[in-house]
Amino acid sequence: MSLPADTPPAVADALGYLQHHLQELTEHQNASEHVINNTLAGLTAQIQQLTQLMTGPAPTPTVAPPPVTMSLPPVNPPSPVPSVLTKQRTRPKLPSPPDFSGKRTSGRAFFNSCTLYLRLAPEQFSCNEEKIFWTLAFFKDGRAARWSENLFRQEADTGVFPIQSWANFKQQFQSQFFPVNAEADAVNALEGSAYYQGNQTVDDYLDSFLTLVSDAGYTDPRTLVVKFRRGLRMNIQGQITTMPFG
Repeated sequence: MSLPADTPPAVADALGYLQHHLQELTEHQNASEHVINNTLAGLTAQIQQLTQLMTGPAPTPTVAPPPVTMSLPPVNPPSPVPSVLTKQRTRPKLPSPPDFSGKRTSGRAFFNSCTLYLRLAPEQFSCNEEKIFWTLAFFKDGRAARWSENLFRQEADTGVFPIQSWANFKQQFQSQFFPVNAEADAVNALEGSAYYQGNQTVDDYLDSFLTLVSDAGYTDPRTLVVKFRRGLRMNIQGQITTMPFG
């Protein structure tokens, strides 16, 4: 193939190499005819493109060969963690509150027992109504049973249960079943001698003393220490005479 005189040396070298390669492929006797024809066609197209770039009026944009696609093996999703390896939280079995008869002396303890159960097993109650009805289920006799019966009678008359929220139920329960004058009674006990230890153990005396202090609303540390010491038996007072005032 004759090239124009102004052919750049680089292009001429490339054309010479391609022509030489074509001649070698043609002379190769063991190559299959199909492969030789495809190779000759590809090389001829490249020579034509180079010739057009060299002699044509305008350069023809080179079409990039299609990108090589690499097929990757499928990636399997991670296997789920076996359920036996998942640590599950176990909840201890909760005791139910005791039956309630409505005595004011036991009202606080019963309500605290119900509150503790509701806090430890909230998933068992979907609404306030379930909490209230569950608590009323322990109102078996006495004033408690009569109060519960009155609530359901009001519901039968009006079609609506008279207590709609747990806060309202707590307020009414305290009014009906907590000691009426708990603060005044506690103050009177602490200002007298009714709270003295007597035959109680120190632990029992401490429990009853702390209950009186809570009901009376006493908060001054010096006052509490003085009253606590005064209520102890004389032999125990002698053992703690060095106790500092806090």
